[in-house]
Amino acid sequence: MDVPELLESASLLVPEETATENDITVRDIWDYLVHDEWEIALGLLEELGDGRSLPLAFWEKLADAAEQLRLERSAAWCHWRCSEIRHGVIRADLTLRPAAEARRTTAISGAGVLRPMWDIGHLSPTGGRAVSIASLWVEDMPYLEPGGRATVRLVPLRRRFLWRKVSLCWYDESC
Repeated sequence: MDVPELLESASLLVPEETATENDITVRDIWDYLVHDEWEIALGLLEELGDGRSLPLAFWEKLADAAEQLRLERSAAWCHWRCSEIRHGVIRADLTLRPAAEARRTTAISGAGVLRPMWDIGHLSPTGGRAVSIASLWVEDMPYLEPGGRATVRLVPLRRRFLWRKVSLCWYDESC
């Protein structure tokens, strides 16, 4: 499928009554599609999808369209949302320690490339603490600086892990 077909197909998966915070609806997106404003239509469809739970096929079509348009961050976000649907997600507020108080002195990437270990309450076969690995996406920021705070999205790399008790483990003596 080409970009317009992918976007049209994705838009058909959005209920008509769905609207963004600015009251943009699927009908408005069709106007952008008619005028070949594909990037705008893609962004608005992503926004519609963020406000409501939409099927995996919606995000897969948007990811394909973003890849064809060579919009790397948008494609990464759409693939991320596919992972959330497949594996589950938890949103959390994360505050990094200031650089002077921690080993990390550089910003972390916000685009889902970081895979920190998280203590979610599992035990190892010997009864000790077991940590799990989850991908991390920082909402609305390309990077999170030391000392910074943001809402993050966590997707476990193994579906079988349940999110009960969550605490971050950054390879330091507190883990």
